[in-house]
Amino acid sequence: MKITAEALRQKIGQFFFPAVFINDTEENIQETERLIKEHNIGGLTFFHSRASAATNYESKKKVVFNDDSYEKIKALIARYQKAASTPLLISIDAEWGLAMRIEKTPQYPYAITLGALPENKSNLVYEVGKQIGLDLKAAGIQYNLSPLADINNNPNNPVIGYRSFGENKQKVADFSIEYLKGMSEVGVLGCLKHFPGHGNTNVDSHLGLPVLKETLEELLENELYPFIKGIENNVDSIMIGHLAVPSLNDGKDTSATLSKAIIQDLLRDKLGYDGLVISDALNMHSVSKLYETKGQLEWEAFNAGNDVLCFAENVAEGIEAIYKNASPDRIFESYNRIMKAKEKAGILSGNTAVSGELNFEKTSQLNLEIAQNAITEIVNNGISELALDAHKNNKLAKLSLYKSSENTFFNTLNAKLPSPEFAFESLETSDISAIKNELEKFETIIISLFVPKAKPLNNFEVNDEVFELLSDLLQTKKCIVYVFGNPYVLPLIPNLKKASGLIQAYQDFEEFQKTAGIQFFEKNSFKGVLPVNIDIQ
Repeated sequence: MKITAEALRQKIGQFFFPAVFINDTEENIQETERLIKEHNIGGLTFFHSRASAATNYESKKKVVFNDDSYEKIKALIARYQKAASTPLLISIDAEWGLAMRIEKTPQYPYAITLGALPENKSNLVYEVGKQIGLDLKAAGIQYNLSPLADINNNPNNPVIGYRSFGENKQKVADFSIEYLKGMSEVGVLGCLKHFPGHGNTNVDSHLGLPVLKETLEELLENELYPFIKGIENNVDSIMIGHLAVPSLNDGKDTSATLSKAIIQDLLRDKLGYDGLVISDALNMHSVSKLYETKGQLEWEAFNAGNDVLCFAENVAEGIEAIYKNASPDRIFESYNRIMKAKEKAGILSGNTAVSGELNFEKTSQLNLEIAQNAITEIVNNGISELALDAHKNNKLAKLSLYKSSENTFFNTLNAKLPSPEFAFESLETSDISAIKNELEKFETIIISLFVPKAKPLNNFEVNDEVFELLSDLLQTKKCIVYVFGNPYVLPLIPNLKKASGLIQAYQDFEEFQKTAGIQFFEKNSFKGVLPVNIDIQ
């Protein structure tokens, strides 16, 4: 049976998943509708706004918050589906829930926090996957571009860090699979990323091209392990990372996204994967600047073995380039994979309606249970006795960093340990030297550090003055330090080894603060394990 040129182009359109933005102009929305109608594109990938899209986050564009984003995305999805003759597969990055992209929606702990759970609590990771899946379905989304299967074995990684389950390959593999199974249970497709492994890199691939020095043997031993386990468990899709692995590519620094050797030879032939392969966002600077001719990048990515071209910016030109250069067999291969995924997501029958509601209460219960099992004791020289003794002698104080002293952690402690409280919120509003003078008369200080940012850029946005204050207190007082944030901040705190107590609490969620306050007084209550190796100074 001979297929017409027009019919073939319509099939090629299915490979394109351009980016769309919840908070966008009517003009841009109409342009997307035109793309859907004219080119029969396969799906869309949602972002909050143009200012927050992957390559813009280092820019100075202000992300404007919009309390109506959730209602807006639901209305937009319905509108886009209406414009489509083939139901669209709607995708989003929701690693820690819709909250990664949409304000006022349920947020779950970061992967690094889940990585602190003991192995026997992997059911909680399954539950996170399931709840995130239900939240996505409530918005009309069928495809979550998560979780990371990257092993975080480089503390200087600027972009993976808190998004990985940790540095133990077995745990990363097990927890990734639990998360995928949870989503699958409720009919949402998942994706392991960033093949062949973005963990041991120190360049952000949104902005440049990381190069992995490992040999194939080394990769099979470590980086590839979670992907291999995912393949054995029939993962729906695998995302290829923008990173170069010269040892797999005749010594060349070609991005994996554009490498036949990595996608076809390694992933398909050697590892036996026949599921959907999706590129990382094609607007990322590591690849977007490579070709001057529009459509060339899309063709190169497709030719390397990607089925889905994520964040493709040149749809018409890309379709034309693939039409001119690809064999019909190769086109049908990718087309059939995409249709299979759509069938699994249950949308081909035209059933693209939203189902269910967001359940904040369920999220909170789950977050509480995770907190009870993830908070990690690093140093504990009898912290509750120490604090109670100091309290008896009026020698106890509390210091909150980057949050007011009216925080849930302090309020929970105050039932048994009322004491003077001090807070540093920002250099503009707080006087560090005054705080230091006030603390002179106390012997024991409970310090809660609410780390301002999850990303390591600029030392997690912790001011040098705060590090100096901590260093000084650790040398002169008995300090019990609670860290609500990324554990990679720990090596940056001078003299932290001198702490009388050091507890890693990961998230600043109410549920984590409350649990931290309750566990303070309980013997043997800490069940969490550090998911990464950390060298404390």
